[in-house]
Amino acid sequence: MSQDLQELSARAEELRRQLNRANYAYYALDQPEIADSEYDRLFHELLKIETDHPEMATADSPTQRVGVTPLSSFQRHTHRQPMLSLANAFDEADLRQFDERCKRYLGLAEDTAIDYVAELKIDGLSISLTYENGVLTTASTRGDGVNGENVTPNVKTISSIPLRLGEGAPDFIEVRGEVYLSHAEFARINQARETSGEAVFANPRNAAAGSLRQLDSRVTAGRKLTVFLYSTGFSSTPFANSQMELLQTLKHWGLRVNPEAHLCHGIDDVLTFIESAAERKEGLSYDIDGIVVKVNDFGMQSDLGALDRTPRWAIAYKFPAQQGKTKIIDIIAQVGRTGAITPVALVEPVTLPPNSVVQRATLHNQQEIDRKDVRVGDTVLIQKAGDVIPEIVQVVLAERPEGSTPYLLPTECPACGTTVVRPEGEAVTRCPNKLGCPAQISERVVHFVGRRAMDIEWIGAERVIQFIEAGLVNDAGDLYFLKDKTEDLKKLERMGDKLMNNMLDAIEASKTPPLNRLIFALGIRHVGEHTAEVLADSFGSLDKLKVATVEELSNVHEIGGATAESIVAFFGQPETDELLGKLAEAGVNPVAPEHAPQSDKFSGKSFVFTGTLETMTRDDAEAKVKSMGGRAAGSVSKATDYVVAGANAGSKLEKARSLGVTVMTEAEFNEMVEAAD
Repeated sequence: MSQDLQELSARAEELRRQLNRANYAYYALDQPEIADSEYDRLFHELLKIETDHPEMATADSPTQRVGVTPLSSFQRHTHRQPMLSLANAFDEADLRQFDERCKRYLGLAEDTAIDYVAELKIDGLSISLTYENGVLTTASTRGDGVNGENVTPNVKTISSIPLRLGEGAPDFIEVRGEVYLSHAEFARINQARETSGEAVFANPRNAAAGSLRQLDSRVTAGRKLTVFLYSTGFSSTPFANSQMELLQTLKHWGLRVNPEAHLCHGIDDVLTFIESAAERKEGLSYDIDGIVVKVNDFGMQSDLGALDRTPRWAIAYKFPAQQGKTKIIDIIAQVGRTGAITPVALVEPVTLPPNSVVQRATLHNQQEIDRKDVRVGDTVLIQKAGDVIPEIVQVVLAERPEGSTPYLLPTECPACGTTVVRPEGEAVTRCPNKLGCPAQISERVVHFVGRRAMDIEWIGAERVIQFIEAGLVNDAGDLYFLKDKTEDLKKLERMGDKLMNNMLDAIEASKTPPLNRLIFALGIRHVGEHTAEVLADSFGSLDKLKVATVEELSNVHEIGGATAESIVAFFGQPETDELLGKLAEAGVNPVAPEHAPQSDKFSGKSFVFTGTLETMTRDDAEAKVKSMGGRAAGSVSKATDYVVAGANAGSKLEKARSLGVTVMTEAEFNEMVEAAD
């Protein structure tokens, strides 16, 4: 290896050390040491080195957290030491009986106070991490406790899980914990799914489980899962004598542990902690459903042993469920703007803690209805999933009325009568009549005028339905021509001159929205607010976005294949042309991002930079391309027009040559820029 390459390899190792140290400080110590911008700078420097020199990449590099090629299925993983399940306690009596059993098995006097560790019971998905020589080699779900599913590519996308442990870790160790989603991330994911016409997750636990079990790890990477670690399985070397010492050691190695763990002297201290945790749980940023109580001393744990796969030295106290009992009055089918038909249960009003009156609960889809066997007239237990979305937990079968029949979603759209369809591989039933279904039309227009989209005041759902029923609006573009139909507007119920003028002024004022808001307002499936911003930043105008290919879109960071295909399909529809034509005719002119292209000299051209540039950084070069209307991609494909190769160019240069892509030097690129100015 040449001296230059040796220096580059040493620099990569130093960058990995700095980034791993930053992750340890941020996730394990909760004490950030560097700014996000500095972390990003170091990360991209390392990414550049490893991209140009793949042989320098290591398994524990922070760059390995990106998604990889989708799997066809999950492989089975056998745990070296089984993952035990816990017995449950539901009240003080259960906990005192547990304490008494521990003393009896250990031969201790009744007045002995055993030291317990009380930990928050995270409502997530159990995970086992295997580290060999300090490096994460396998991550698996719990499964049946003996065999789980190998989800290593997905777990590697979780930033709070270190890819390499700190000094002192055993040569081989299984670390166990819980993967979960914060309330904020759960809300963001559901909002994005709702925007794209997908069924929302019932609660953060289901969302975490669904995210971790994606065959395409790039989907997992787009959801900010995190983790708390709290136990170990097989270890090649003993390293702790108690649960508290274990937690402290895990933290020392860079693993994220919950700071709420509390050492309790005796069962009374445990009960006090539980009471305190119950009062504080509403203020946590994540869901917990109880407290796990463990005998602290490992010697005592060994003496207590286990019964089947349940340890005698630990128990899970479950908080009282925040549930209510009510009766289903009816089940209705709602039609969304993408045609998704969602069953909703109408229930007798029930108050759930702390003081929320619930009258509706989502049933998600036909599969969920069948699984729970929910029927009209049933008495059910209902709760707020994640303390947010009302959901039906289970049916009280003993109170089911005679003659009840299973509920089936209608075979025809309840809004337009069109035969519904359920696309292969999807759980959602849809109405395919997107142009003639009044429910879909109204939902699309309501989405268009919404606060996060075009933000047109004075127009709500009821008003939109009124416009459609009166034949004044068939799509969002028709809103801009209502000014020519004032006599028809005046005939509408509760439409005075003042309200009409306010409404028309608001429509007029919406004609120069930020480009990302217009893109979001169009209601393209899979395109939420954030994706709309990415598209606006990458293409700079609606005209360029309209003609983008699937491959060009997929080259944009954060735009996946399904989203790219959805965008191309949307702009390929005749009704989209009609809508955009109306908007253009009305003078709707979106404002491009400030850093959007100021020139179109490179319009439609795709550039990839590789190697070390001398006169500019790669970021500067990519910004120059974008400012002139071109696109800067991170990988070489048949859609690439130019590869600019600096010193020590690597695999991208080779791929460009194999595909016949034009390769130029940095000097030639600069000449091309000057000629275009």
